[in-house]
Amino acid sequence: MPHLDLRLKTVAKQIQADCHADIGSDHGNLLVALLKTGRIKKGIAVENKQQPYENSRRALIGLDGQARLADGLDGVGIGEIDSLSVCGMGGRSIVAILQAYPDRTPTKVVLQPNRDADQVRRWAIEYGYHLVEEQVVWGHLPYPVLNYHAASGRDPSYHDMNCEAAVLFGPINIRRGEPLFVEKLIEERRYLHSLSGLNLKSRHRLKMINYVLGEWLDHPEC
Repeated sequence: MPHLDLRLKTVAKQIQADCHADIGSDHGNLLVALLKTGRIKKGIAVENKQQPYENSRRALIGLDGQARLADGLDGVGIGEIDSLSVCGMGGRSIVAILQAYPDRTPTKVVLQPNRDADQVRRWAIEYGYHLVEEQVVWGHLPYPVLNYHAASGRDPSYHDMNCEAAVLFGPINIRRGEPLFVEKLIEERRYLHSLSGLNLKSRHRLKMINYVLGEWLDHPEC
């Protein structure tokens, strides 16, 4: 059984599928763990670089999995997979992968952006994916783990919530208000207040932090 760090263990717990694809699989450890624990029946590792492709190919030998050298969802067929994960990339890169082949994006998607998680949340709202679960794994960076299912209508996670704040920090995170999450926001607010001048983006972020910490503002829902 390969060793998974806490970030990938958190991702793995969100996945249960017949055929799952992991894009940017690196060493293939996530798929190996999912296959060996029975959380998936078949796995597809998609890599666009030769060495990670070879790493995944070797890791999957003897398992019901395969590695494919391709660019993102170009590596799977329409309707071939029913679950997908993309981890360890920036949010903008993840969204670019999903938008390139929307007809190949399955109904279940687990995404772990290293930054710009708001871009992933905006993608989900636009393309009709509802947030089933979200967690933050605190490491060198805060690593959001976002579990989405395709659904119609407005995502109920955003009900009665400031849309901009929820997109920035996560609607489930805000509702839970876990101590470490709140502590990190307080630290960021203190840091932003310490700066001599803030640009428009930083001022907006500070305003949303204040909203989350209880200074309620009147903003439209998503």
